[in-house]
Order: sequence, then structure tokens, then C-alpha cells
Amino acid sequence: MARIDEKLEPILETVKQRNAGEPEFHQAVIEVMESLGRVVAKHPQFLDEGLIERICEPERQIIFRVPWVDDQNRVRINRGFRVQFNSALGPYKGGIRFHPSVNVGIIKFLGFEQTFKNALTTMPIGGGKGGSDFDPKGRSDGEVMRFCQSFMTELYRHIGEYTDVPAGDIGVGGREIGYMFGQYKRLTNRYEAGVLTGKGLSYGGSRARPEATGYGTVFFVRSMLDACGEGFEGKTAVVSGSGNVATFAIQKLQHYGAKVVACSDSGGYVVDENGLDLDLVREIKENRRGRISEYHRIKGTGTYFIEAGKGSIWDVPCEIALPCATQNELNGKQAATLIRNGVRVVAEGANMPCTPEAIAAFQRADVLYAPGKAANAGGVATSALEMQQNASRDSWTFEQTVDRLDDIMTNIHDVCARTAEEYGAPGDYVLGANIAGFVRVAEAMRALGVI
Repeated sequence: MARIDEKLEPILETVKQRNAGEPEFHQAVIEVMESLGRVVAKHPQFLDEGLIERICEPERQIIFRVPWVDDQNRVRINRGFRVQFNSALGPYKGGIRFHPSVNVGIIKFLGFEQTFKNALTTMPIGGGKGGSDFDPKGRSDGEVMRFCQSFMTELYRHIGEYTDVPAGDIGVGGREIGYMFGQYKRLTNRYEAGVLTGKGLSYGGSRARPEATGYGTVFFVRSMLDACGEGFEGKTAVVSGSGNVATFAIQKLQHYGAKVVACSDSGGYVVDENGLDLDLVREIKENRRGRISEYHRIKGTGTYFIEAGKGSIWDVPCEIALPCATQNELNGKQAATLIRNGVRVVAEGANMPCTPEAIAAFQRADVLYAPGKAANAGGVATSALEMQQNASRDSWTFEQTVDRLDDIMTNIHDVCARTAEEYGAPGDYVLGANIAGFVRVAEAMRALGVI
């Protein structure tokens, strides 16, 4: 792991003290700060003007109570969050996550990462994130609707198409976005289509938005392989997760000729030695809302299932590994296994899924490694394209949108590669992404005065 420049150490200590008990946020800040020593050496004004301290401090943190009534007529209480991290480049933009693990530290780490990710897209959007410790798993449509309506009854006063534009994330898909948008419209008496992204096509959504994060991650991997004179044909891939990001990453990998042999959910992982049947995965996860273990029971021959805790999906040999599930899902020991088994490329489809030890191991082994703030930026980029379509009262074709997404992801790759080269670390996509994103935000903040 890179060492933090001594000039930045006091800033990091202040961040840790001010945000005690938030290890995921500390991890995200450390990962960026490890890249900034070269920047402050070249541009000392960023240090002298307190820009790094300001970037590490959210502009606004909102925590609120979410009461709702379940199907047994019992009152339930959850906690809601929205962290509006940085608006130097545009309105706050970032997803809403519904998962029991959600707390203010996780939302802050996601908002901090989102700020730089959004900057890399070059779209005019700032960084934010939100969510709740509500778990939609196993809840009826009625319960999810009542929760979403209660959540939006508080959140609506803090968002708007020129203020803060939420989207979906883990646990928040088209169903949840629809319920929240309906409540926002009801409360404000305005059809403000640009206030939420990830909407259904019938009420202002963008084509290719569900595909965007998974497709975008694979587009980034394609650019990494192109730079090395390689392609996907004949390569074996493993993708963790089985939600939106994972399934569309699998689809695009298969389109390019890779054989995807494994995916997972919180209950474990399934391996199909002949290549995953994506239609079956989707039938199980999207239509039945079932567990990935059902894949093995249905498919049988040539497949096997390993329960969570009895093994890791990263034990499966592959040349391309895409962690697309959740933060810190791939640790140093698992990275070492992947390296021994010949992994060539690792790209983060989720937010911060690799631990610092895993990242260090990949970099020492010269594995092509793409951090989430670059590799999974396709989702928020297409959300910004949805905002653009809403603002112009327009609707693009699927092909138009995917072409724009492809261009954006190719540009992000090229900017990261070029920045790493400029700062003396060719091939280091982590450093390139961190510096390119930071510099764009910092320059905007300098231009706007002390904000």
C-alpha cells in the first residue's frame, strides 16, 4: 500500500477524529489521500487553501426517522439518511441504498466516492448518497410502498432537480423509485421528472439505465485489454453478485466472447463449468426473487453450489474477476488465491468491494486493476443522461444511450491512464482515477471561493 505524504497526515487524523467509528469512510479517504502526495507536490495551492480538508467534509448530513406500518398493522421504525457531499460541479447526485447494514459512515463513504466518480464522467453533477437500514427482502409490495412513501415524506424537502437528484442502489430498483417518485409528485404537486433517476420508461426514465453500470464496467475492462493488445475471446470470468450490475456485466462479457462461470448472492455462489445460463439466473433472481442456490438444483450436471461461509467465489479460477456485490467483499487472502489461479483483470462493479490489502496484492502482481470510482461510473453517467433527456423533454433510443455510455467509459479510462502517466505511475488506474477526479473538483471549488 502507498504511504500517505507527511503533509497530509494531520488532515487524515482530523478526519478520523471528526468521524469516529466510521471505518468505511476512513478507508475511502485513506485510499484517495494515498494518491495525493504527488498532487500537492506539483500544486501546493490545494494544500495551502484547505481544499483537501473541505473536500473530506460533507456539505450537509441529514438523518431522519422513517415510521411505517407492516402488513400485520404493526408500526415499524427505520432510520433514513442523505449525505450531500459536494456540489462544486453541479447538483448532488447519488443513489439511495436500502439494506440493514446502512449507517451514516457507509453513506458518507459512498458519497465521498461518488464525488470523484461523478467528476470523472465530466458531467455537471456533484456527489451525494442516501439510504436506510430498511430491508426490502421478503417484504410485500404494499410494505415496500408504505416505507418508500414515508421515506420520501421527509426526503422530498431536501431534493430537487437543481439541488439533489437521488437514484437507485442496493435494494432500490424500479419498484422503489416509482413509489418514491409518486410520493414526491403527490407532496409537491409538480411533475419534476429530473428529481429522481432510474425511473420507468413510462414516466421519464432512460433506456439502457438498468444496463448501464454492468455494461460500463465491461466497457472499461475492454479499454484496459485494448491497451495491452488483448481481448475477451476465450477468457474465463467470475462475477460476484446476481443483481442488476452483475447480470448486465455477465451479459456484456458473454457478448464479447468471455465465458462467465460463477455468480453469487448473500447465501453463497454457484458455478457452471459450461458457462452461466443468464436467462435462468434472471428467472430465479428477478421473477421468483429467489436464491442463487436454486440454479444448481434446476440445472444439475456441470454445476455446483457453495454456501456462504464454506468457501469464496474468488476460489474459482478465472482471468477476469468483477466484484459486483458490496463493499469489502474481496480481501487480501482471496486476492492471493485469484493471483495464484491466473487472474489478469479485476474491475470493481460495486463500490469499494476490494479491501486495501487486496488492492495492494493486485498491484504488486501487475494485475490490471480498476477502482470502482472509474469502472462503475457508467450507472451515474447514464443517470446524468436521463437528467439531460428530462430537461429537454426528449427520449433517446437504446442504441443512442449505449453509444454515449461507451464514449464516456472510454474517456474515463483514457483520462485515468493519461493522468497516471503524467504523475509518474503508468498503468496505475487507482492513482489516475483519484488524481483526475480530485483535481476537477478542487479546481471548481477554488473558482467558487471559500465554500
